[in-house]
Amino acid sequence: MNSYEKEITVTKDDLDDLDHVNNVRYVQWIQDISKEHWQTMAPKDVQEEVVWVVMTHHITYKAAAVLDDHIILRTYIKNSKGAKCTRVVEIYMAKTNALLVRSSTEWCLLNRTTFRPMRISERIENIFL
Repeated sequence: MNSYEKEITVTKDDLDDLDHVNNVRYVQWIQDISKEHWQTMAPKDVQEEVVWVVMTHHITYKAAAVLDDHIILRTYIKNSKGAKCTRVVEIYMAKTNALLVRSSTEWCLLNRTTFRPMRISERIENIFL
């Protein structure tokens, strides 16, 4: 599957009481990069017909990031079946390429009007190949 990535720099607002990136911020970054990937790759007409919702998150924290660290967020679709897909987001230290966080999120595709689950079409699958 085709991956999408971007680099960001840790700011003071990203930190918790231990001066590490707060786990809530990691969840926000996971959500943001996932949304950005979809909005960058999917044609507007497809985006107007469907919406994705999270069913489950599984996050493994490997190491901490701190103020001014440059980190890389990378995401890709691992697999899909029916109305569901599994999206992986990995967060790396830019300087060393050390894995900081790995998440696996199960998303469900919904019809934007009815909010009912719908099968992931070949057209949508092909967006990420």
